[in-house]
Amino acid sequence: METGTLVSLAAYFLLMLGIGLWAWKKSTEDVSGYLLGGRKLSPSVAALSAGASDMSGWLMLGLPGAAFVTGLSAGWIAVGLFVGALLNYLIVAPRLRVHTEKTGDSITIPQFLEERFADRSHLLRIVSAVVIIIFFTLYTSAGVVSGGKLFESAFGSDYALGLWLTAGVVVVYTLFGGFLAVSLTDFVQGIIMFVALILLPVVAFTELDGQFASSLTTANPRAFDLIGDLTLIGIVSSLAWGLGYFGQPHIIVRFMAVRSVRDVPAMRNIGMGWMGVALIGALATGLTGAAYAARSGTAIADPETIFILLSELLFDPLVTGFLLAALLAAIMSTISSQLLVSSSSLTEDFYRIFLRRDASQRELVRVGRLSVLAVALIAIWLAYDPENTILGLVANAWAGFGAAFGPIMILALTWKRLTRNGALAGIVTGAATVLFWIYAPVLDGGATLSSLLYEIVPGFVLCGLAAILVSLADKAPSEEVVRTFEASEAERQRLMAEPRSA
Repeated sequence: METGTLVSLAAYFLLMLGIGLWAWKKSTEDVSGYLLGGRKLSPSVAALSAGASDMSGWLMLGLPGAAFVTGLSAGWIAVGLFVGALLNYLIVAPRLRVHTEKTGDSITIPQFLEERFADRSHLLRIVSAVVIIIFFTLYTSAGVVSGGKLFESAFGSDYALGLWLTAGVVVVYTLFGGFLAVSLTDFVQGIIMFVALILLPVVAFTELDGQFASSLTTANPRAFDLIGDLTLIGIVSSLAWGLGYFGQPHIIVRFMAVRSVRDVPAMRNIGMGWMGVALIGALATGLTGAAYAARSGTAIADPETIFILLSELLFDPLVTGFLLAALLAAIMSTISSQLLVSSSSLTEDFYRIFLRRDASQRELVRVGRLSVLAVALIAIWLAYDPENTILGLVANAWAGFGAAFGPIMILALTWKRLTRNGALAGIVTGAATVLFWIYAPVLDGGATLSSLLYEIVPGFVLCGLAAILVSLADKAPSEEVVRTFEASEAERQRLMAEPRSA
């Protein structure tokens, strides 16, 4: 590895650790501070934290790789994600910020659902927490694998070394600094990703010296075809990725942490601006990469490595190190958020409820740290042999969360008639549908239904239907539950009508 590249990467790692240690001094005295940053995030930090934790290595590897192979038709998934994220900001964000504070000052999604329906049996909380912990442990392992493979492919180092180094740095700043550290590192990582996704395609385009279009059509005659080889069902499946946003715990928890509901519009504008540029930059990286490879005669064994290859071919080692740090940032920002959400559920939804109801704030913070470490070690163990890791799990987990929680979060925040049993039925139905769609060999040759249609579509629809139908058949919510819902909505409307704080 070039000295300049090493210097850039070392500086990046030290910066992340430094932020973690600073946050350790600022927000880890109580469990709310450790797990939610005390609900004090500025709109810019909250927005970039949500964006960076959302856009994992997929933004730098998967999407450019898809654009490299198929051309502009890869953009449908980007359109779906953008629209989904925007609707999430409009529907879920302002309501979740107020409702979670007014319903027991909830700091986790399972806790909010329990408080929302006054579920004293804890059943809804337990089911929600189990779904989150299982999926996020596996989801995290996929991110750790990405870090290991990056070090293996880009730096020629040992896979296991890259795995431990990536996970180790994330664990240190997450374990000590908690939510504030994760959010601040996400903010910095988001800026790094933003700059990289502008710089790389612009330089690659410049290197083509006006031959971009001709070189790209040489590489792929249908590169500018918006439809490409996609069918109508394929386009629907791509757009449907946007449905997942409503139910992703590691994203929507940022809405709970912004300092005021009045800051949500500013958070939305910053977040959507960042996301739009990032998605366009990722698509442009794949397209310019295909054109560059065709013009220079460069053989590309794995299209998903085009970001890495362009970084190495077009830039000085110092800048290459910065660009690879951007890729690491995409991977690490998602891992840290998933670790913390898993830790939150273990601490608040299991330890505090079933083991130590009277646990002190200091004890809960300590348990939160131990939970981060435990989940990370399991994720590392699962990722240690990359052949034993289901790499498609990222898409599956996205669908699982989106289908299990998405409709429930929308309904819980907008429909006062939703009941505990309706929410429970929806979560179970959504998760079960996704699992059936992925694994049941019901088609010819043992193929699964996910080969026809992305599993989030039936999962989301059936979850919503189950929740609505069971709620209507169920006894109406208690006056207490309805009164709390109406008071939260009135408070949201009142606060949104006031001018935003500076």
